[in-house]
Amino acid sequence: MISTIILMVSLYGLSLAQGEGMERIQDCKTRCSKGLQCKSKTHYSFAPCRTQKAGLNTSVVFHNVSLSTVMRCEGKQKCSLHFRVHTALQLSEHIHGVSICTVTAGMMLEICTLVSFPRVARERLEGQQLEVQNDCSEVWPGQYVHVTLKTNPSYCGVAWTSTYQVPECNSRDLRSNIPECITGRLVYTVDADRKELTVSVSDMLEDKDYHLRLCHRKAYTCRDTGANTLIRKEDVLKNTTLQYSTPMPCLCIEGWSATSDAPRVQVFPFRDHLEELWSGINFDPVEELLSWEPVCPVAAVISLCQKQGDDECDDLAGSSQTLNSEKITFSTVDPHPQLCMKFTTDSGSWIRCPFADGNFQAWDLGVDQMRLVLTSRVRAPLSLHVCVKTGTSACHPEHTLPVHVEKSANLNLTVDVCLPNTCVQVKRLNVKYAVTILHCHIRCLDQADARGRARARAPAMVGQTAALQGYLELICVVVPAVACLTAAVIVAALVVKALLTVHQRRHRKGRHGVCTSKQQTESHAVAVDRATPGLQDQTTLHKEIPIPYTLQFENCERANLLQF
Repeated sequence: MISTIILMVSLYGLSLAQGEGMERIQDCKTRCSKGLQCKSKTHYSFAPCRTQKAGLNTSVVFHNVSLSTVMRCEGKQKCSLHFRVHTALQLSEHIHGVSICTVTAGMMLEICTLVSFPRVARERLEGQQLEVQNDCSEVWPGQYVHVTLKTNPSYCGVAWTSTYQVPECNSRDLRSNIPECITGRLVYTVDADRKELTVSVSDMLEDKDYHLRLCHRKAYTCRDTGANTLIRKEDVLKNTTLQYSTPMPCLCIEGWSATSDAPRVQVFPFRDHLEELWSGINFDPVEELLSWEPVCPVAAVISLCQKQGDDECDDLAGSSQTLNSEKITFSTVDPHPQLCMKFTTDSGSWIRCPFADGNFQAWDLGVDQMRLVLTSRVRAPLSLHVCVKTGTSACHPEHTLPVHVEKSANLNLTVDVCLPNTCVQVKRLNVKYAVTILHCHIRCLDQADARGRARARAPAMVGQTAALQGYLELICVVVPAVACLTAAVIVAALVVKALLTVHQRRHRKGRHGVCTSKQQTESHAVAVDRATPGLQDQTTLHKEIPIPYTLQFENCERANLLQF
């Protein structure tokens, strides 16, 4: 879709004092009232001031001083600015003239214009008020001028001083006539399908070539994107086409005349495309550092949140940061797929989830063949809760089990998690920002199947298992990245040997009818009646012999396997 946007690159002044409709002069000169033929010349006065005469002071000598800017033109686009000083002066026998001195930034010396009065005129007009005006000091847009009015000869303590700012290039009059203010007028067309910007230039300096480029504006600089061109002054059609890659809000078309220190004009065709800003999120897996650096200046609040469904993302406590620097960082972050970054501006909110693909996921809680399986790639403490969810309220923890994942371990979860509204909640503890994972609606064995399996596993506990609806075991497995391949080979060998051993034991069990291993008896000793649900003590669990990639068998088979 092609859309056309026309931007008139001119700002209108707020008043005549800022340059709107500025007064023109043909020639610069010094003027005096009452028909006085005053003379002026440039001079540099280093003579010390004289002792002040009686009755002479600044308020008596100088009245109604005004400072302004006028424009002097020699042709189209060939105008200059001049500084005008107007004052009323009280003549006396001690005053032979007035000195108008100016100094601007970068000037080494103060430049003065000496306006002198003929002796005959001084005697004739003594005691009267005389008006003096001078507009021969050339100035530049935005320049600060320090002005001093003194008598001639100069008397100590008799001087008027002030500072004046010349209007900047923010009025149509200056931008059309002062070469230092002429930037040109840009008209652009956006072709979103081809990612092209067609730009036309008008009202540029007639005797100069014109530069055009695309750049990214940031602070006081504009970084070139590589798309630039030069329009020749001889070209009949002053237009060109520029290619862009991404429609960023700070992508601007910049134009300026091919002259030194030329003013530049910048227009932003994609100012409202804020959704393009929220990319470039980086994660350091070693330092567990999450960072984002904006490619364009933007006022935003950045926070971390946990994704809930398609549209909802709950903020993590203490994670909000206001963008007041060039980079946002979050230290010690758990890289879970549900952890996201939220960007909020006055225009709305955007959510980006850098770990959604699961490439950096450190741990996971899942269900595998009627078991809850906790898998971790890092050594880290986790907090595990069994909780009950009532309605739409939060899940209230009833049983807590701190799990420090450093090695493989069997953790028997003997509470009944198959009841309605019962969930398992897990969170990593050794990081500053982490999500809380809630596992609900856990698939369990039906009651009849559970009873049958319970009788087969523990004939001595038939009375207790008859009241148990379901049974799940929590398997906690460490998966070091370096040892994955080796562990897989070991597990495969153990599985083959275990199956052979189990087959032999079953064959002997079929002949003798019982299994009397000590391990079987101990495994049943940790079961808890459904009427008093809880979690097995962690100290007791760590007494079990750790087996990498724990395998689940019938109790008799497990007792034989632990003997290897």
